Amino acid sequence: MEIIGYIMALLIGLSLGVIGGGGSILAVPVLAYMFSLDEKIATAYSLFIVGIVALIGGIEQHKRKNVDWRTSLIFGLPAIMGVWITRHFIIPELPNVLFTIGELDFTRRMGMFGLFSLLMLWAAYAMLSKDKRKGGTGFVKYNYKLILLEGLLVGSITGFVGAGGGFLIIPALVILANLEIKKAIGTSLVIIAFKSLLGFFLGDALTMAIDWNFLLIFSGLAAIGIFTGIYIGRFIDGRKLEKGFGYFIILMATCVFTMEFIIKI
Repeated sequence: MEIIGYIMALLIGLSLGVIGGGGSILAVPVLAYMFSLDEKIATAYSLFIVGIVALIGGIEQHKRKNVDWRTSLIFGLPAIMGVWITRHFIIPELPNVLFTIGELDFTRRMGMFGLFSLLMLWAAYAMLSKDKRKGGTGFVKYNYKLILLEGLLVGSITGFVGAGGGFLIIPALVILANLEIKKAIGTSLVIIAFKSLLGFFLGDALTMAIDWNFLLIFSGLAAIGIFTGIYIGRFIDGRKLEKGFGYFIILMATCVFTMEFIIKI
């Protein structure tokens, strides 16, 4: 299972390199089920992995002048606050059993992975949508109040489930900052990188023991995957792959929900 898990690390990076997203949402189930990590460690490690691969993608987008740094700062700061508050203060204090209904104990793991499976379905819907993503006019303007709220919300969700949340950030940048779609994608990668890495280092790295050897190997394989994906993405139809990957995410979401709420491993 661990060998398959390391292969999946390559595929996570590969998908990010080819289609620009989606792969990082697989990090949590891979860490939880193939390496038998508990929900707190799996979501923590996922933040680091997501941050590293997003940083690589963000640097590549910066070279193509597809990053609006002012917007990344305005949106990113409240997102970083949301991740930090969630990982440093909320997650460590959550009890193993959140609440009980009759004889059913609704555990912390069920809450975190249940929300995660719903977000996976949302991400799959975004990838399978027939409507082409449209961007703003490029004349940047900010709705500061909504950006603050959206940033805090996305950051909190990221902190809770360990996913980057690009499928939440990109529409927000288009709607709330009027960014063109290419700049929204590039800017979102920078935001994801900083909020994920800072959330990890200011939260989990201070409250739990980290297996750096494993984490760096897994992240290194994902990084190899993203560089490979960027290269082969020049020769294949990324949109067709995106649809196929969307169906794969639905399958993974179904497996996560089944294992946590029906089989109850």
